[in-house]
Amino acid sequence: MPAPLYTQTVIAFIWDFDKTLIPSNMQDPIFDEYGVDAATFWAEVDGLSAHYERNGVLIQQDTAYLGHLLTYVREGIFKGLSNRKLKELGGKLVPVPGMPDFMDSTRAHVDGIPEFAAEGITVEHYIVSTGLRPMIEGSVFADRIDGVWANTFIEHVAEPGYLDKLPVSDKSGPISQVGYMIDNTSKTRAIFEINKGVGRIQGINVNARMSEDQRRVPLKNMVYIADGPSDVPAFSILNNAGGRTLGVYTLAPSNNHKNVKSLQEHGRIQGMAEADFRPGKPAYLWLMDTLEQIGFEIVEARRQAFSAIKNPPGHV
Repeated sequence: MPAPLYTQTVIAFIWDFDKTLIPSNMQDPIFDEYGVDAATFWAEVDGLSAHYERNGVLIQQDTAYLGHLLTYVREGIFKGLSNRKLKELGGKLVPVPGMPDFMDSTRAHVDGIPEFAAEGITVEHYIVSTGLRPMIEGSVFADRIDGVWANTFIEHVAEPGYLDKLPVSDKSGPISQVGYMIDNTSKTRAIFEINKGVGRIQGINVNARMSEDQRRVPLKNMVYIADGPSDVPAFSILNNAGGRTLGVYTLAPSNNHKNVKSLQEHGRIQGMAEADFRPGKPAYLWLMDTLEQIGFEIVEARRQAFSAIKNPPGHV
């Protein structure tokens, strides 16, 4: 039985987190909570590759901070840091101007355009981050988003022989192991999971073979918003597939304008604006205009699809 005729009416905004939805790094409340100097921690993380290489060990620099964070937990510096505590600290994250109201505004904007409403066009928001999922889930964005791809931690690991034991409801405890990991390149996997509807359509796997017209959210219906070089693989995929890409920068507490400008100069992003999503600001205008462009492209494509259907001949 063929798939339903051209039902791809979702427009997906895919957001990085640090310096995109918040002005700094999400780990800052952890350092504040435990009285740890953030600069020292990140300097140690930056030196980990060279440190381990001297011992003949290769590590993944993108996610090296996760292991170092667990080391701080094990050594008692982040004593008792649990998933529950991370979620609580996520509530202290302050969003950039205009957020998270902008997410609500996109949905209202689509609902207010008759052609879009008639075709059932909707907006979804996703976060794809190399940060910490519990903190995102504890933030002001939790009830505004449709999905999160980020790193997770396990508190109580499965011991050898656990299959032969009765399951025990473990209470919250210190995090001790990485559970799910997102690095710079695996952000692209998240894009294809959104593309295919993984987690929304039962039984769909990211490796499932699907034609373009069977996929829930075409890449051309996606908008990717992020701040840094770590997002280049994701930017590249969407640029090549007809999607939209916006590089955003913050001026405080740190200024990363130069990095984002470099992305634009090298053709990695289609637009560039400050991470300020209040009405009338460049990022707001660029994204709302892009939203309308994609919406009207969907409307036109659906009209063409239906007009191609030939009706049976009538009576003479």
